[in-house]
Amino acid sequence: MSEEVQKNIIKKAGELFFRLGIRSVSIDDICRELGISKKTFYVYFESKDELIEHLLQANLRHMASKMEHLLFNKGLRSVVADFTRRNQEKDDVRRVPQLVYDLKKYYPRQFADFQHQSFEQQKRYIYSFLEKGIAEGLVRADLNIELTSVLFAKIYADALRDFEEMEAAGYNVTQLGHVALDVMIRGVLSEEGMRLYKN
Repeated sequence: MSEEVQKNIIKKAGELFFRLGIRSVSIDDICRELGISKKTFYVYFESKDELIEHLLQANLRHMASKMEHLLFNKGLRSVVADFTRRNQEKDDVRRVPQLVYDLKKYYPRQFADFQHQSFEQQKRYIYSFLEKGIAEGLVRADLNIELTSVLFAKIYADALRDFEEMEAAGYNVTQLGHVALDVMIRGVLSEEGMRLYKN
């Protein structure tokens, strides 16, 4: 078995699921897009369910890699500046509600597992960021970082779970995310950190 072929299947499936929704994309569609046979597909995955589990795990690893890069290769000043820049960008998340809807309705076990692992991962990295921020004088020293990291991770977990309901109610989830991030950052920064954030 080739790890490269498996990665290509996961990558192509992710692109198709994001564009068309999970329910409407078949194994045949994925194989046709990649120019491989179904026999080849089944060498790597027993079913579409297993493919989705691998896809969600790949997403968690990707997010962990990004967080570790920010945490260990950049100072917190760079991280705050990066968050500020991204907060001003216009993201296209129009397809995400369909993706989340399909996961919740047709793959509830995989979605629940993903949510739990994502929550635990977010909590760990937020804790580390806050701890580093206190050491660098950019985060309030009196902050309860254990509870704050749980709170922030819970906000993001709930936003993912209720994504399509908020969109259906007429709320722009991207804008809500920007507002939430701004409120959270302002709540934890020290005076020095706030000066950096405002500038």
